[in-house]
Amino acid sequence: MSLVIKNLTKQYNKEKTGLSDYSITIEKGILGLLGPNGAGKSTLMKIIATISKPTRGTLFLDGQDIVNNPDYIRRIMGYLPQDFGVYPNLNAYEFLEYIAALKGVGGAGLRKRIDMLLEGVNLTADAKRPIGSYSGGMKQRIGIAQALLNDPKVLIFDEPTVGLDPEERVRFRQLISDLADDCIIILSSHIVSDIETIADEVAIMKNGMLLDKAIQPEIIGHVDGKVFETMLENSDLHAFKAKHLIINTTRQKEKTKVRYITKTPESETASTPVSATLEDAYLFLTHNNA
Repeated sequence: MSLVIKNLTKQYNKEKTGLSDYSITIEKGILGLLGPNGAGKSTLMKIIATISKPTRGTLFLDGQDIVNNPDYIRRIMGYLPQDFGVYPNLNAYEFLEYIAALKGVGGAGLRKRIDMLLEGVNLTADAKRPIGSYSGGMKQRIGIAQALLNDPKVLIFDEPTVGLDPEERVRFRQLISDLADDCIIILSSHIVSDIETIADEVAIMKNGMLLDKAIQPEIIGHVDGKVFETMLENSDLHAFKAKHLIINTTRQKEKTKVRYITKTPESETASTPVSATLEDAYLFLTHNNA
């Protein structure tokens, strides 16, 4: 199974472009989408989910044109949008049975599947409470469950870990990893660690364009040998930031530990080379393609 996207453009008006001549091929496994706000991640996902139509370009799933034949992907797709809404008066069972009916999912095994999904997102104990009484994280988990109802072969998750605590994020990653061998999974997140731990490939976006798509070691290769750490006097930090791309800083009493990217480390400070990470590469690529 493969999704082939060519020259995809979404023009909202003369001033606003969501995607610009975007081409990518997505195979089975987990593709992590990374990009700053406004990069076009949600626009891309809405077009793949056939909620929005592109201005130009083509999308083919296994040779089928899903722009002109959206039902081909809809019947095998699960989708969790960023602005997922629920029916507050329904409990989890009622809500999932309603979504199942909309998706044409039924039969004797439906209740068993709902039970399995509720267990997978850790909502079994709260399944009979009205969803309106749920916390934000619990509502997000019911959203994840509804996306999996129809045993989809294409899964689209837009910021799925928003509102989840660290333990719930781990459960989500395990749940998705178990599905990756048989599905195309597209996962957008601003939390780099969520992508880093489960994505087979990473696509980095900015301003509606694809900057790079590769396996993680190849993405990280952009900054191999360019990441350093040093200790600075707090009074020197502002001047240092003006000259280098800072990844993060950690204050330690009178001094600050600085992680930064450069081709030539500061000779005036004792800089130590450190192993590059996906976050380093992401910040480097989006900063250098301003």
